[in-house]
Amino acid sequence: MRIIPSANFTRQPWKNGGGVTHEIEKREAEGSLLWRLSIAEVERDGPFSIFPGLHRILTVISGAGLVLAAPDTTLNAATLVPVSFSGETAINGRLVSGAIRDFNVIFDPARIVAAVDTVRARQELPLLSAPGLRGLLAVDGPVSLNGIRIEQGSFAFFLGGSVTPEADATALTVSLQAK
Repeated sequence: MRIIPSANFTRQPWKNGGGVTHEIEKREAEGSLLWRLSIAEVERDGPFSIFPGLHRILTVISGAGLVLAAPDTTLNAATLVPVSFSGETAINGRLVSGAIRDFNVIFDPARIVAAVDTVRARQELPLLSAPGLRGLLAVDGPVSLNGIRIEQGSFAFFLGGSVTPEADATALTVSLQAK
C-alpha cells in the first residue's frame, strides 16, 4: 500500500486556464497519457478542457453538483455520483449552487478500463485482488483500508482487501486495468 497525503498532490492550472487541478498521480507510456487522477476546484461556470482520444470519469466530492452540457446531451453530476464521458466532447459546466470540488479519472480507453465507485459510511466493501491498480480517496472523513487509517483527503494505492469508511465518512474507490 502507498498513501499519498493531499499535501503531496501537485497543484497546476487547468489545460484551458480556467481553474486549478491537484494532480494525485499519472502514468504515461510511449509519450502519451495512460491515466491521470486529480481533484479540480471549480469556482465558476465555463468550458471543460478537451482531451482528444481520452475518456473521463468525474465525481463531485464537495458542493451541490455540476450540470455538464454537451452539444447532444446534458449530464447531471450530483455529489458522489460518478459520471462518464468522452474527453473529446465539448462540455460546458454549470454550477448548481456555488463552488465544487471534483475527482477526475482521465484515461486512454483504447488501453485502459477504469471504474469509480462510492463507498458510504460504515459500509464494508470487500475488494478482491485482481489485475490492475486499485486506489481509494478518503472524501469526507477517515477510512480504514485493510485496517490502516487513511485520513480525509488522502489517496491510497493498494492491491486488494477491504474498505470501511468510519462514521459519517465516504470514500471513492478507483480501478485501473490494462486492456
